[in-house]
Amino acid sequence: MLDIKITKTTEPKQKPSSDQPLGFGKIFTDHMFIMNYTEGQGWHDPRIEPFHKLSLSPAAMVYHYGQEMFEGLKAYKGDDNEVYLFRPDMNAKRTNVTNDRLCIPNIPEEDFVQAVKTIVDIDRDWVPTTPGTSLYIRPFIIATDEFLGVAPSATYLFMIILSPSGAYYSSGLAPVGIWIEDEYVRAVRGGMGFAKTGGNYAASLIGQVKAHNEDYSQVLWLDGVERKYIEEVGSMNIFFKIDGKVVTPALNGSILPGITRNSTIQLCKSWGYEVEERKISVDELVEAQHSGKLEEVFGTGTAAVISPVGKLRYVDDVMLINNGQIGELSQKLYDTMTGIQYGKLEDKFGWRVKV
Repeated sequence: MLDIKITKTTEPKQKPSSDQPLGFGKIFTDHMFIMNYTEGQGWHDPRIEPFHKLSLSPAAMVYHYGQEMFEGLKAYKGDDNEVYLFRPDMNAKRTNVTNDRLCIPNIPEEDFVQAVKTIVDIDRDWVPTTPGTSLYIRPFIIATDEFLGVAPSATYLFMIILSPSGAYYSSGLAPVGIWIEDEYVRAVRGGMGFAKTGGNYAASLIGQVKAHNEDYSQVLWLDGVERKYIEEVGSMNIFFKIDGKVVTPALNGSILPGITRNSTIQLCKSWGYEVEERKISVDELVEAQHSGKLEEVFGTGTAAVISPVGKLRYVDDVMLINNGQIGELSQKLYDTMTGIQYGKLEDKFGWRVKV
């Protein structure tokens, strides 16, 4: 167990009012968690301090070689006024999967969860209560060695910051338009596509800009080798309901193993849906749409939870999904997932963790 030193702020910030639009990831709480790593010593000096700017050498390796990772999860205020997390053990496990790929030292899973619980408990008054809002939690690790050479760092910082947030998309649960990218690729098998690291997101920005310029909300990426198999959306995993079956791309090493993805699969199976995790080509998707078998499309992720897709574009083909309306399964998944997260529905899976 970590012995976390706590230093509380003497200058608390003004909390947003209940009627103030929060946006996503724009407001930050009073405190932050920090822990150092030194080669030969391991992780040490866990502490909570007032939220502040960092002072790093311009030679810090994170700036030059991108050795960093991050996670994302949320805290929710229940009807009992208690604060809850959603499957934080899965974030702890995924953190170390990413760490292994990036040659960052592992953090014991129990220490990760303890750190998250402690910082959220310190700033529990920041957890918003307006329906649809939550406290977004951003753990991350950066390499801090002052060295201009390509090698794993010998020192790191593990930090957690918190942000009261509203809906990820300003449109809320309204179906979004998705641009299927046919020029650039995001990741390849053997690369870092399965890891939660900034390089994956930097690689996706050019497609995102193209999509936004054409008034689409997100990019759906194809595989980087054959450029024909669907992988994931920039900030979400993707699901299709085709002729009654729920289909999602199989985890192949270039797709992030989403926690909401995993939860969606478990829920769908528990409701009796046949769920297929497999390769699905963009040609199959287009054919399913033209034959009337493509019934629903939706994304899954921590930030948006469930994001219904109302329109897909591929080359010159613009496909309207379910007449641009949210589908029955998408709505049920959103209602059930958020119902469990906020404590309004029974948690049959043991996903909810009290802070």
